[in-house]
Amino acid sequence: MTVRIRTQPLTDEAFAPYGDVLEARGAPDKLINQGRCGRFHDRAQLDFSDGRAGISIFQGETETLPLALKMMERHPEGSQAFIPMSGDPFLVVVARDAGVRPADPLAFLTQPGQAINFHRGIWHGVLTPLAAPGLFAVVDRIGAGANLEEHWFETEFIIEE
Repeated sequence: MTVRIRTQPLTDEAFAPYGDVLEARGAPDKLINQGRCGRFHDRAQLDFSDGRAGISIFQGETETLPLALKMMERHPEGSQAFIPMSGDPFLVVVARDAGVRPADPLAFLTQPGQAINFHRGIWHGVLTPLAAPGLFAVVDRIGAGANLEEHWFETEFIIEE
């Protein structure tokens, strides 16, 4: 059996159960730097069981739709933010937790200027850039111990626009 997943636009409301949408929308919370810079303040809920926040650079291989969803992962010890270093959209896949596995995957397409932060323990797809260069700043937990669980699907999921 093949299950088809249609992408949807990334919005605060649709993504709220899984994490935070990061974008500069509306008026800034305050002006800084002699009034020359708008600050959109505290847009992500970083959450780590221990360790510290670290910033890494990921370079992902670009993908095209339709795309087979074979595996999802989660990080039980910390949140994870993906911040594109270009203005290109990317694919974000999330699922609700059905105990020890993900269920009912959803797929979102970001708009230029959007980034995301997965809340701690949320099942999500791997980094999926849709355009080169596929560079992302990633803010996540740096600490001892395992912080990765993977689930490989038996059901075939195909993500399409």
